[in-house]
Amino acid sequence: MRDGNTSDSPETPLALEEWLALGLDGVRGLVADRKAYCKRTLGLCLEKRVGLITLVPRTWAVRAALETWGQQQDGLPRLRAKPGRTRQEPPRRWHGRSLTRPVTVEYADGRLVVAELRFRVVRSRQLAQQAAVADTAAPAKEAERIAEHIRRVEARWFAGAADAEAAITDDEGRGLGRRGRKPHPWRDHALRYRVDAVNVPRKRTRRGRPPKTEEPAVEVRYCLSGASEALMPSEDAHGWTVLATTRRPEECTDTARLQVYQEQQITVEPGVRWIKNPAAISPVWLEKPERIAALAMLTVLGLLV
Repeated sequence: MRDGNTSDSPETPLALEEWLALGLDGVRGLVADRKAYCKRTLGLCLEKRVGLITLVPRTWAVRAALETWGQQQDGLPRLRAKPGRTRQEPPRRWHGRSLTRPVTVEYADGRLVVAELRFRVVRSRQLAQQAAVADTAAPAKEAERIAEHIRRVEARWFAGAADAEAAITDDEGRGLGRRGRKPHPWRDHALRYRVDAVNVPRKRTRRGRPPKTEEPAVEVRYCLSGASEALMPSEDAHGWTVLATTRRPEECTDTARLQVYQEQQITVEPGVRWIKNPAAISPVWLEKPERIAALAMLTVLGLLV
């Protein structure tokens, strides 16, 4: 049992290091979801020669590049086929191909090394239909955030055109993110910005009513105006799954990798489903290892009883 207050991203490499330190013999590999895909985990598995099969998150640029590559292919070979859950449901098929890409990994001593990693690009037509239905609500939510973003952008004033152009660079996701974070570009919309020059009355330095012959003093200030356009994704943009593995091709076939990853939903998840039920265990916040061990012992005793 691990500390539930820690994020899965930093906790997964630590758990893997402790798991390898136990010296478990006969362990062939590890199958995990997207939280296991990080530089440290990949470097640790490559260094210790642990076979890892994990899902590549959507936030990584390598996944977007591989999905684009898959869309450009004329035809992908079929990897696996299963009958439908009902008689009316058509058979489910997965098509894909494997390829290698250089990625940056982190070894145990902190060194960053570029290593060749094997990826499996898989597409399912049934999954594409489900994703298309699920993604109908995402553009609407993003449109609300974009409208608020445009109002905030148009409320800013700039002294020069160069400052306004720099602000456009930041808003388009090419500048620095807020609070040191990387900017995330919009996914379902395209934004266009325009720099507008506006004449703003300048405040008089002298008191009193100005004479009729005096022309009003104005200054030129700059602001941004934005407009959004919804992007219509193609039919081939949905239904993609990208898996990364540290195992060599001769150790495991592509079909076996896909099958092993999919079977964790029917083997591992049902086995620990009871612990996710609020009726099985009350919410607790434990950070010390001895308290976590005590909770684990109480849980085991309760199961035995």
